[in-house]
Amino acid sequence: MARKMVFALALAAGLGAMVAGAEAQQPVKIGVPLPLSGPNAQFGINIRNGLELALSDINAAGGIKSLGGAKVELVYADVPAPNAAGAAAQRLLSQDQVVGLIGSFVSSITLAVSEVSERAGVPMITHSFADQITERGYKYIFQVSPKASRFGKDQFGYAVAIGKKAGVDVKKVAILYEDTAYGTAQAKGLREAAKAAGIEIIVDEGYPLGITDVAPLVNKIRATNPDIVFPVSYFHDALLILRTMRQQQIDVPAVGGAAGYIIAEFEKGLGPYADGVFSIAPANYDAAPEINARYKAKYGSFIPHEALMYPAALEHLVRAIDLAGSRDPEAIRDAVAKLRYCEGFAKALPGGCTAFDAKGLTSVATPVLVQWRGDGLDTVYPDAAAKAKPRWKGKTVD
Repeated sequence: MARKMVFALALAAGLGAMVAGAEAQQPVKIGVPLPLSGPNAQFGINIRNGLELALSDINAAGGIKSLGGAKVELVYADVPAPNAAGAAAQRLLSQDQVVGLIGSFVSSITLAVSEVSERAGVPMITHSFADQITERGYKYIFQVSPKASRFGKDQFGYAVAIGKKAGVDVKKVAILYEDTAYGTAQAKGLREAAKAAGIEIIVDEGYPLGITDVAPLVNKIRATNPDIVFPVSYFHDALLILRTMRQQQIDVPAVGGAAGYIIAEFEKGLGPYADGVFSIAPANYDAAPEINARYKAKYGSFIPHEALMYPAALEHLVRAIDLAGSRDPEAIRDAVAKLRYCEGFAKALPGGCTAFDAKGLTSVATPVLVQWRGDGLDTVYPDAAAKAKPRWKGKTVD
């Protein structure tokens, strides 16, 4: 009898080891729907670069330890526009059987993808800004960045505060924004902040994504001469608006709305016209010198904000999977919601952690203001996060 019991225990242990071994051999797949082609491809490429850095760290450290050391595998899907989002998300969920999603940068794409992931009950973590993302009452979507209206509010408040330090009594401003989910939500935050401050908005103009003629917008800036202009746009529109302004010698301080204003390609596209341009940002590389050095050595430029934010999202998701000890999306979702993660890429973000409130919105992140200096960006506001003093029309502000 004793020998039979020993044999049974040994058999159970062996079967357990076999199951653990099989579990470890099967990678944990995470879907990454991104714009890897089309007008926003550069953002998708930057995100993929950052994710691959984080992925190498995760797998080198032993993968998902609670799942027998299973490696993490990222499954990318190119989603250049919102109308391609649903089908791409469905393929990731049904064909690739991913246990979670990271993406998709462009808010309108994220909104479409998250419709599918919500119905499927699969968690998704995004860095997209649009307010609607976490205002729909969804259970499975999480934002590592503040929402767009918060960015607009701080974009306005930070800029006005610096202007006042420079001796400028800001009385009138201009808002230019693309009419997407991201642009309209951030413009709303700008408007609300202007109203609260009693500052007149003399230009408030939306325009279609991918605009080819910005002359009417720039002519309004010239005619009204605002104290500050706040353009909210992705990359190509950002280049066109700023280039046209500077070519016409309009030197109104410009404070961009993140996105197209804070990637290396912005300075490469504008050259000296980029110098001095401000932008709100969810994070900046000068808070992460070691990570930035690794990224620059591999990819040849500083690490842009999106390549910091999405790896932080990935590490949060991976840690949640490890804590759940399961591939079940429901268990993973609950772990994502409860987790406060303050290691790795998260330490480089304002707030130093990734964590979420009951709606899935970040409970710790705050925007910063950055400014172009030559071919790099310096964090200049608020003072607690600043790495350099801001400049207003070329003069340093103390």
